[in-house]
Amino acid sequence: MNLGNAFLGAAIGYATGGPAGALAGGLQGAMGANGNTAAGNGANRLIGGMNAASEADNAALMGENLRHQSAMQWQATWFNEMMDEKSEKLRQMNELRDLDMEQRKADNAITKKFIASVNE
Repeated sequence: MNLGNAFLGAAIGYATGGPAGALAGGLQGAMGANGNTAAGNGANRLIGGMNAASEADNAALMGENLRHQSAMQWQATWFNEMMDEKSEKLRQMNELRDLDMEQRKADNAITKKFIASVNE
């Protein structure tokens, strides 16, 4: 039983896996794994934990990016629908304005004919 390896394994195990990792690392170090193996295994566990944390962070960032892209797409869709509605209202207003102008022309023609008939 090697106490130095047990302490080293426990320290590395605690850094990578908390109390359970400390127990596992300490037992591994004490059970005869040499210092290099214990340190190498601990470093591998540490790197594995860091990789897992990095992957989880990347997955969260990708999820946030997808949420943002979806929100932007909905915003663009709503804006386009609003602009289409506004264009339709403007077209209808122009149609009404044209009809009003035609009605005024017809009213003016009738008024001119009436005045001409009264003056005769």
